[in-house]
Amino acid sequence: MHKIEIAPEVMNRVKAWRGTTHMFENLDPARTAHLIVDLQNGFMEVGATVELPVARDIVPNVNEICKAVRAAGGTNVFIRYLIDEPTHVAWSTWFTDFANPQRAKAMNDTFSRSCHGFELWPTLDVKSEDLIVDKTRFGAFVPGSSQLHEILQARGIDTLIITGTATNVCCESTTRDAMQMNYKVIFVADGNAALTDAEHNATLNNMAALFADVMTTAELVGFLEKASAMRQAAE
Repeated sequence: MHKIEIAPEVMNRVKAWRGTTHMFENLDPARTAHLIVDLQNGFMEVGATVELPVARDIVPNVNEICKAVRAAGGTNVFIRYLIDEPTHVAWSTWFTDFANPQRAKAMNDTFSRSCHGFELWPTLDVKSEDLIVDKTRFGAFVPGSSQLHEILQARGIDTLIITGTATNVCCESTTRDAMQMNYKVIFVADGNAALTDAEHNATLNNMAALFADVMTTAELVGFLEKASAMRQAAE
């Protein structure tokens, strides 16, 4: 797991600006979706094309959050990174300028729809009622990347929980856009994974300062259990 370090000056600023550490602790589960970003074989297997070893370590936390979200009446959405032919055209700079031909081929051979690397990591707790959404950019909300926004809006979702990999790439990109599209976002400090602690913590500091409510798994599950108890008491 990553050694989590959020700068004290960032948290002091958060408290000064907002008057609280956690502004989204009063969750409405019916309007909450947990986005599990890119926990696929191609990012998680030993020796995989884009192996991020810590991504394997966060799976128990992700599964715990999935269970708590279901119990509270929320929605789990498993997001998969997909490379297809239209993306090669529409996002050509990524495949031509940021990768040599060998790297581009390896990515294509990993994350095309029929490839093993594209599939969700087998120890994830995926249930029949959960949703699976494919995206073709780092951020799930980039125009043309996915239908995620439309799916969430149809369900009345206004609050998002973000877990997955990589912390500083797809998870951060999705969160930045979501916040600016008026979603309330909770970014899970020990439910995201990057290649290094430095990259992970740089994102956590950015998220806490401007884009999301940063919580640990234990904090989030506690808030979800409270919401679940309140929902059951009202029934």
